Amino acid sequence: MKKLLLISLAFLLSCSTVKNNQSDPKTGEQLLKDVETLSLDKYEGRKTGTKGSEMARTYLVGRLKEIGLKPYPGMSSYEQNFEIKGRNGAAAIQGKNLISYIPGKSDNIIVISAHYDHIGVIKNEIYNGADDNASGTAGLLQFAKYFSKNKPNNTLIFALFDAEEMGLQGAKAFVANPPVAIEKIKLNINMDMISHNDKQELYVAGTFKYPELKSFLVTTNPNLKLLMGHDDPKLGHDDWTNQSDQGAFNAKNIPFLYFGVEDHKDYHKATDEYQNINKTFFIDAANAIQQVIVNIDTQRDIQAIFRERLQMKKQ
Repeated sequence: MKKLLLISLAFLLSCSTVKNNQSDPKTGEQLLKDVETLSLDKYEGRKTGTKGSEMARTYLVGRLKEIGLKPYPGMSSYEQNFEIKGRNGAAAIQGKNLISYIPGKSDNIIVISAHYDHIGVIKNEIYNGADDNASGTAGLLQFAKYFSKNKPNNTLIFALFDAEEMGLQGAKAFVANPPVAIEKIKLNINMDMISHNDKQELYVAGTFKYPELKSFLVTTNPNLKLLMGHDDPKLGHDDWTNQSDQGAFNAKNIPFLYFGVEDHKDYHKATDEYQNINKTFFIDAANAIQQVIVNIDTQRDIQAIFRERLQMKKQ
């Protein structure tokens, strides 16, 4: 792998954007409970358009209501429906995103996203997708709860996307028909596979294109390695820029950060089960991402982060 940067502890502790944002043990318990629940066999791998997917949405809507989040204004429910055209004469598949929000002190919007779908049942084996992507979904719920109790500066949309495994279809549907004027969306923070790494390595992609975001990528946890990389186009297949839902935002030139781990032995296999994730790493990773979001949100005018870039475009 090329051009990877390990953030030094000295830099982390000296950076002015650092916010100590430790979660209590109960937060970690709920994080693990959400992953364990969503990766149960009864959800049958959460494949788009299936009963298992519907059951997962029921659980997630219940969690959003429990946290206190509401659908975005103008939406009659959390669900944003979209259609995926069938191939070779097959019937179209109905996808459903879940969209909620927390109003901020400004109408600048950060979209925090994760896909909740997975690949379902293959040859009578259930692919439960604990890491991919029950983990990112659970992380999003943790962040939603945090900001429900700590009012953000920027308005936060929490987007649980469907049909990522079918080619980012849910995210593409969202940016094609967002519940808000798309120019108000200043940043996407996406999580996809954040719970399974034996080397304590969490990657963040996006700073190759948006180096302005580097100073916010801070963790005070010495046990977690937060690495920048996987976003240089020269890396070819190892460039993750468009390999998860942030790709739909990138296509609209919306800045993004994508958090994830490198592929592991259980990736897209039936063994991607709750018992095989790295639980301590997962809690550390979720807390680190939350800390980064808090760091960014302390910038009341998030557009100011990219002001120099915007001014250059106008010239």
